[in-house]
Amino acid sequence: MNATTILQVFLAILPAIVVGLVAYYFFNTFTRNEENRRRYQLRKQTEKETTPHRLQALERMTLFLERISPGRLLFRVKPTGSDKFAYETKLINTIEQEFEHNLAQQIYVSESCWNAIRATKNATITLIRKSNMSENVESADKLRQVILTELLDNTAPSETGLAYVREEAQQMWA
Repeated sequence: MNATTILQVFLAILPAIVVGLVAYYFFNTFTRNEENRRRYQLRKQTEKETTPHRLQALERMTLFLERISPGRLLFRVKPTGSDKFAYETKLINTIEQEFEHNLAQQIYVSESCWNAIRATKNATITLIRKSNMSENVESADKLRQVILTELLDNTAPSETGLAYVREEAQQMWA
């Protein structure tokens, strides 16, 4: 084979190579776009299905935080006797039951929001326990008064948790 024959073969193959490269480029681009479109559709469908669940979870967490707010808790859970330790236990058990009732909601809220909710629950329990250890508390009624007085001086722990829940809800619409 001489040089002219090789040149003629190369010139004959060159358009096929160019067409092959262009076809590969367009096929690759089309495949990527199609994959991205399918991912977008799947994400859109998933969001459409999970948004109501997430909103319901945030509503339930709001209700939980409102129910364990010390002010509301004290008015809802009345002491049955004058024993301050029995009343402390009753309040804490009520908070724990409310929390256990809403445990499944953690899969629909962010980790930071769930941590804030748990911290709120623990801070509320700590507030009740610390108030019960006060020297001024001799009865269940006095325990209620001390807790309510503490709330007048400081904000309730549930306010922090509610702020996280509100922030989470706002991020859903942003």
